[in-house]
Amino acid sequence: MASNTALRGFRSLTSTICTSCRRTQPLRPFSQSTKKTLAAPSDRKNDKPEHTLDSLMSSVDQNFRRASPEFYSNLIPGASPSALRNLTMKDWEEDDLHKLHIYATKHNTHLTLSKPNRDALISVSCGNIGFRKAGRGTYDAGYQLAAFVMSRVIDKGLLPQIKKLELIYRGFGPGREAVTKAILGSEGKRIRPLIVKLSDSTRLKFGGVRSKKPRRLG
Repeated sequence: MASNTALRGFRSLTSTICTSCRRTQPLRPFSQSTKKTLAAPSDRKNDKPEHTLDSLMSSVDQNFRRASPEFYSNLIPGASPSALRNLTMKDWEEDDLHKLHIYATKHNTHLTLSKPNRDALISVSCGNIGFRKAGRGTYDAGYQLAAFVMSRVIDKGLLPQIKKLELIYRGFGPGREAVTKAILGSEGKRIRPLIVKLSDSTRLKFGGVRSKKPRRLG
């Protein structure tokens, strides 16, 4: 009885195999394993590539050659390695511009005159010329600060060494417009011809933490 049940189960298993596969593939017991799984441990070790010191060094040399400008020169049509080198050196040329930083907030205005290597020559704010508390953030304070800095540049003899000047604005306080008006007026007639570049370095927020709750008066 038990043998008949086992034979019936074996026939149900063999019926699931298609007829074409039954002709081409001989049936084998379930306990038989393939030759690959029964391979000796020594054969499995030989399947892996051996990493020697020479092979590792050759891969390092290939990476260095891949990172060289000659490797990427064929990606840019009409570009030679020498042209890429000249472009890189041009980007790192030394800056010869003196810079006047104008930092204008709603509470104060800061002016800083610096050398091309960013060493500060003059650094003052509205509080240094006598304005206090809320008076430091006014338009008049920013105008008088700009006039004071330009007169200080002339008095200290810094004007001859300034060949080119760059104005760098930051912030949108009342002092931003006040300093611009002072430079365009009679106070800046000796500094105005030296200005060759204007730039804006105002911080622009995107993302970040949640903003402060707006202040409501009244």
